Amino acid sequence: MKLLLVEDERELSQAVKKVLEYHKYDVDCAYDGQQALDMTAKDTYDGIVMDVMMPKVDGITAVKRLRERGDNTPILMLTAKAEVDDKVQGLDVGADDYLTKPFAVKELLARIRALLRRKGEVAVYTIGNTTLNPETFALKALSEVRLSNKEYRLMEYLINNKNSFSSTEKLMENVWDWESEAEINVVWVFVSALRKKMEGIGSDYTIKATRGVGYRLERK
Repeated sequence: MKLLLVEDERELSQAVKKVLEYHKYDVDCAYDGQQALDMTAKDTYDGIVMDVMMPKVDGITAVKRLRERGDNTPILMLTAKAEVDDKVQGLDVGADDYLTKPFAVKELLARIRALLRRKGEVAVYTIGNTTLNPETFALKALSEVRLSNKEYRLMEYLINNKNSFSSTEKLMENVWDWESEAEINVVWVFVSALRKKMEGIGSDYTIKATRGVGYRLERK
C-alpha cells in the first residue's frame, strides 16, 4: 500500500518513513502542503499522513484543496497536543482522523490500518488479473482462495518487491522474522504451496525461482 507522508520536520519524517517501510508500506515524503498537492496531482495514494503546521501551504488548507478537487484519499492529520481547534478544523475540511504529537508508533500504525479500512473500503494489492485483500487474506483471479497468515505475508512481500528477486534470506527476514523454529527450507515449501494456489485460481502470474538468486513474481 502506498502512503504519502507530509511532514516538514525532516528528521521526524525520515524516522516515520523507516518505520512505515519496515511494516511493508511504500512511502513517499512531502515537506510542505504545496508539495503534497503537487504530488497527489501526479500520483495515486492509498492514504495520506498530513501534519498541520507546515510552510507554504498548511495541512488544513492542503486537505481542503484536496477535497475541493475531488480527491477522496483517506487522510490522517498530525496535530499538536494542545491544539483542539486544529483537530476540529481538520475534520471539518475533510480529514478522516487525527493523531496528536508526540505519538506512539503502535498507535500510528493502528490508525493507519483503520484509515485504510474506512467506510468498509480496503486498498487491495493488484498484479495482473490477481488481487490480494489485506483484510480477508483472499487471493482472487478467476476464482478466489483464502491464504494462511504466512502465505499472505509471502504474497504481499513478493508483490511489493515485484521488480526484483528476493533471496531466501530476505524472505526469512521479512516474512518469518527469523523465527528460531523456522528452517530455511520452509521458504520453498510455502512458495510451492502459494504457486499451486495461484495456478488454481487462474492467476496470470506465477512465482519464478532462480537458483542462487531468489524468487519473484512473473507473468506467465
